[in-house]
Amino acid sequence: MDLHVDCPTGLAGDMLLAGLIDLGVPLDVIESPLAALGLSGRFRLEVLEARSGGLRGRRVAVQSLEPDPPHRHWAEIRDLIQNASLDRDLQTQVLKVFSALAEAEAAVHGCEADAVHFHEVGAIDALVDVVGVCAAVRHMQPDVVSCTPPPTGHGSVRTAHGVLPVPAPAVLELARRHAIPLKHSEGFPPGELTTPTGLALMATLAERFTPPSLFVPVAVGVGLGHRQLDRPNLLRISRLQVDADVSSGLRWQPLVVQEAWIDDASPEDLAWLLTRLRDAGAVDAAVAPLQMKKGRAAHAVTALVSPEQADSLRQVWLTTGSSLGLRERQQGRWVLPRRSGTLTTAWGPLRAKQMRRPDGRCSVKPEADDLQRLSRTSGRSIEELRLAAASVPFESEEPWDW
Repeated sequence: MDLHVDCPTGLAGDMLLAGLIDLGVPLDVIESPLAALGLSGRFRLEVLEARSGGLRGRRVAVQSLEPDPPHRHWAEIRDLIQNASLDRDLQTQVLKVFSALAEAEAAVHGCEADAVHFHEVGAIDALVDVVGVCAAVRHMQPDVVSCTPPPTGHGSVRTAHGVLPVPAPAVLELARRHAIPLKHSEGFPPGELTTPTGLALMATLAERFTPPSLFVPVAVGVGLGHRQLDRPNLLRISRLQVDADVSSGLRWQPLVVQEAWIDDASPEDLAWLLTRLRDAGAVDAAVAPLQMKKGRAAHAVTALVSPEQADSLRQVWLTTGSSLGLRERQQGRWVLPRRSGTLTTAWGPLRAKQMRRPDGRCSVKPEADDLQRLSRTSGRSIEELRLAAASVPFESEEPWDW
């Protein structure tokens, strides 16, 4: 299962926490790690069933029970988290979120990260939001977390640092550092829609900021914001069965097609570019001849890339290839379930792949490299080995995968 965050009116830590609770995460999952941090008795977490713009959801309110809540430096928060008896993976995730916040705040204030004096972020409600959201997502164990590009808001907002422009400087810095696409807020009333805490959580937890191409929603949790807008102020967190056609056994795999036309590279240069693209994670890469302007002979180089790896592949194109840029388009493919295994012949084993057709039939294809290897060692022809492989059972302990 995957998790997808749809945030039409922005991101905030309390909205994410409320949406996850509405999705069914038990409160104990959130409160136990907070107790491990020594925060028991310092706050009250209120979870309310509420409405915004006529739509239902959950709204979270964190009430501090500390008479004089302290402003905390990043070093103090880091020590608090590192010294707590938290699950190691959860501890790492929470530290990543606060590190992202500290580094963004340090950049906009021109100081060292350890010297960052958190105000809103250092308050106990932010600790509850960050630890609670990280614990809730870890409890749900999604394969992938995705998020739509959030609107930032416009105008100004009053903070402990004074009146700041919206988007808040830390929000812009987080987006810059983590290459997060942001949406314009035309048509919204003035004010902040996406907070640094909300964006830092998604910058750390989300693997991509594009929705899945094809999915079946299994459950939806709605988290409500506290501001009154001219529309429902909410985000939706969905558990998804992604990219599966249950009736046919097919799966839709979203892809990014990256392509450049190159007229100034040698055959050796092109071969090296294809090798680097494949080594960097391209699903496949190919080259084809073409004729460009002024009659110049050239080559079209194309790579098929998963959306999560598109950015890292761009670096390969622009550091290894000679092109000044590249084109991209969203595409995809339907793929059959397959698994790897072995065919044991009289002359030795052959690695092979088994595919399951939409009508339930299975077919097996020996690996070409193994056919060539066994042909050399046995003296048998490739055709003879293929015929022999077709008459022996396919052996595999692997599950079906796409």
